[in-house]
Amino acid sequence: MVLALLFAAGQLLGLRINLTPSYPPGLWRIVPLERQVSIGDLVFVCPPPTPDFEMARDRGYLRAGLCPGWMSPLLKTVVALPGQTIDIAELVTIDERVLPESVLRPVDAEGRKLSAFAGGVVPPFHAFLHSSFAGSYDSRYFGPIPLSGLLGRAHPIFTFGP
Repeated sequence: MVLALLFAAGQLLGLRINLTPSYPPGLWRIVPLERQVSIGDLVFVCPPPTPDFEMARDRGYLRAGLCPGWMSPLLKTVVALPGQTIDIAELVTIDERVLPESVLRPVDAEGRKLSAFAGGVVPPFHAFLHSSFAGSYDSRYFGPIPLSGLLGRAHPIFTFGP
């Protein structure tokens, strides 16, 4: 009962616990975005319930959560916005500039095949998301996602590590 009350209070206050290696583990807060999303924003966003994300949940890339499809929010950095061109090869390029730390992996840590996003122009009301963690499941694999799932900026409260 106490655990359920703490969980509910945390949800109401916009608190989230990050246990993934994409960003430092610990306690984070969702800060409402009172402006347009910008490149470089670290955000929490609900993934859409698509086959790519259902596969990611089934493989354990995503945890269960309160987003549509019972998925947890993603914690990622916005690296491209509508109108920008994404090219996928060994590395990701955005408008012909290489995205640092964007090497694509053909398989995940368990040897399962990963399919890369085909590339193209980021459509209206979408963002291309990235994490510099080499094993991150991000837009390199699932492509741009709708900004309609944006929960807000991510602000670390108490984290461990770099």
